[in-house]
Amino acid sequence: MIPFLFLLLVVNYLDRVNIGFAALRMNADLGLSASAFGFGASIFFVGYALFEVPSNLILHKVGARVWIARILVSWGLVSGCMAFVHGETSFYILRFLLGVAEGGFLPGIVYYLTQWFPIEHRSKANSGVVAATAVASVVGSPLSGAILTYMPEALGLRSWQWMFLFEAAPAVHLGIAVLFWLTERPEAARWLPADEKTWLARRLREVENPSATEGDFPFWRVARLGRV
Repeated sequence: MIPFLFLLLVVNYLDRVNIGFAALRMNADLGLSASAFGFGASIFFVGYALFEVPSNLILHKVGARVWIARILVSWGLVSGCMAFVHGETSFYILRFLLGVAEGGFLPGIVYYLTQWFPIEHRSKANSGVVAATAVASVVGSPLSGAILTYMPEALGLRSWQWMFLFEAAPAVHLGIAVLFWLTERPEAARWLPADEKTWLARRLREVENPSATEGDFPFWRVARLGRV
């Protein structure tokens, strides 16, 4: 499970930062100024921030497996469409939509891990997945550079356009794989023996109950907390 989630995060980070490599060729081809590119690159985070919380609320209702698959497929499609931007407006729109599509992905992965790992093992599981961001740079930089350098113009598309298409494809395929590969909760795992399934489900309930609280705690009181 951890290696598969690790791979998802590598692809996520690769699709998020490849815009910096595309700029080496894309800006000149599209006539984008430095300020236009900077605005387009950063507007991604506006979409991401606005839709992160709603995305996770939906994830909690429909299930992590289905929603993570939706995130992967939608961001892969949007990232692939980046190959066909033709000016500032389309660049801004697609960068914003990419943020919307990716919103909630990493918190969704963290939430998914809570459905499988008791609290004493959770930090190790989280770190094993989040380490993918460092590996993505090691893998993504030479990969993006190689596509830009060696991919010839073909079918009317330049190397930076092919880079977007090549690097978006894994997200779509992995999104489909998530539906078949990830199991929502231990109780549904066909690959776990019945005694292990029962033990894990019971252990997860035990660690959840002590932290559960009831009562009315208004949002404005939460917002005033120094920690928040």
